[in-house]
Formats: sequence, structure tokens, C-alpha cells
Amino acid sequence: MSSRRQSTDGGGLVIRPETAHDYPSIRQVVAAAFGSDEEADLVEAIRKSAAYRPELALIAETDGIAVGHVMVSTATLRHDSGEWPIALLSPIAVDPSRQRSGIGSALVAEVATRSNERGEAFIVLEGSPDYYGKLGFEAASKYGVQLPLPSWAPPEAAQILPLDGFDPTDPKLNGVVVYPAPFADLE
Repeated sequence: MSSRRQSTDGGGLVIRPETAHDYPSIRQVVAAAFGSDEEADLVEAIRKSAAYRPELALIAETDGIAVGHVMVSTATLRHDSGEWPIALLSPIAVDPSRQRSGIGSALVAEVATRSNERGEAFIVLEGSPDYYGKLGFEAASKYGVQLPLPSWAPPEAAQILPLDGFDPTDPKLNGVVVYPAPFADLE
């Protein structure tokens, strides 16, 4: 499937890969969603890193206006027998005036579909178990995957979305997630 494919929800929402032309509007959406520039700076740092996956950095638009953004980058899964690249979903942002309207769910569904098409075994993230559980995510610990979490985050915030290529008996698909370098400056 082409990374240029556009997904629509039938209600005017278009989800597509970001382009350099979109960067300023994405920055505005991310900063507004998080209430600071820290995550917007993270998005820019990821783009400049080897962890950046442009085909999995998606923008959601309505009438040509950016209303959401999601990014999957390459993290590492460290196991005693080696290290493997994995998909890390972070950050995801929806314009505050458009939250609770299905845009975030649509972004997660589309990035999961695209990750699955690329043969990813799973996607990891840290986030609300209530929200992401409704989207198919499960506790990462259930599968032997550990994510380092901030001290304020509950253990169940470490989550995984198994995709078609996931084999829970494969020993290389468990271990400790090592975040890519751009995340080092976050608390």
C-alpha cells in the first residue's frame, strides 16, 4: 500500500503522511494539545533523528486545516539475546477544540493499519489504559515488554498493540524498550 494513501472517515477528516509544508501547523496543534512547546520540540527532534519514520507520521485535516497529528518512531527492544527495532507511538495530539470527536482514535487506527502493512509485530506507547484499551492496546507486561515510565505514571500506562506479525512465543519480542535519543530530554 502506498504511503501516499489518504484515509477519510466519511465526514471530511483526511489522514495522510505529513509533509514539510505541514510542519508549522503540526507544531501549533501539538503545542496547543499539550499546553507547551516541549512535545512540539520533541516532534521536531524526532524528524531530525534516525528514528524518524516519515511514512508513519500522519496529519489529520478537516477542510485543509490541521486538527491532529500522530507519530510512530523507531525504538529498540533490548533482550538478553540482542536488540530489535520496534514501533513506538508518541506523541499523538488533537487540537483542543476538536478533542473527543474521534480524531485521536482515527489517527491511532490509521497508524496501526500502516504499521501492520509494514510488518511491525506491535506498537508500544505510554498512555491512558482506559483510552488506549478501547483501541486494542493491552498492558505491555502481559507480553514481557517493559517500558521505562515517568515516576508519576502507573505501571499500566506501559501498553502494547499486538499486530498481525506478533508471535507471543517469539523470545525476541519481549524485553526492555529503549526510547530513541530525542526522548532523552523529556522527564
